[in-house]
Amino acid sequence: MKKIVIKCGGSILDELTSDFFSSLKHLQEHGYQLIFVHGGGPDINKMLSMYQVEPEFYNGLRKTTDKTLEVVELVLSGQTNRKLVQKLTENGFQTIGLNGSDGGCLQADFIDQESLGFVGEITEVNDRLITILLQEGLIPVVTPIAVNKSGQKLNINADYAAAAVANAVAAEQCIFVTDVAGIMIGGKVADQVEKKEVEHYIEDGTIYGGMIPKVTSALSALDKGLSSVMIVSGKTPFFNGEEWKGTKIIGKE
Repeated sequence: MKKIVIKCGGSILDELTSDFFSSLKHLQEHGYQLIFVHGGGPDINKMLSMYQVEPEFYNGLRKTTDKTLEVVELVLSGQTNRKLVQKLTENGFQTIGLNGSDGGCLQADFIDQESLGFVGEITEVNDRLITILLQEGLIPVVTPIAVNKSGQKLNINADYAAAAVANAVAAEQCIFVTDVAGIMIGGKVADQVEKKEVEHYIEDGTIYGGMIPKVTSALSALDKGLSSVMIVSGKTPFFNGEEWKGTKIIGKE
């Protein structure tokens, strides 16, 4: 069976439409098995503000103290994961929420404990666990919390987690769900671009504003070893059974 890893950022979860779920059904009808990895930045920041904890970032990653990790896991596992699982279930999909630290699903090491605290980089994915769930007809919805060899839980960037899962299960594609249809070049959505082209478009201002973080998220997955990724919309159809709608970014240099 062909596998697709779908990364949903926390900001798009409340905006997913029936068209998005129809596209998922088309994927299943064409023999694709689905695996979700999600973020939860907005919900995490909201909860941190309630605890009067100011979010801190270092090299684009969330600095994670003991308290921050507690909030991150609480929000991701108890709120954001539940939200996505419920939306999928309501649209007719059989799903199971999975904290990345459960069953050693995601294993990791510290990136830089002094600068980032409890932030990790994935070293291994329990692809056997994911495969068993897929064989049972379930869609895993994975929270990007990992565990290291000593049992310490670590916060994982959701883009990196999606890339690691996609590599581990040999996914045919890793798609990044956003609130736009793809990368706009010359007034229309580009079907396919190379990584170096995207970097050039950012430099010359063709890609600007809120599109930059969406694109750089996808590029970060390429940096983790994927040969290609795709940016699609969570608001409009992205697969109709025959063709894809979105922008495929390939890592060719």
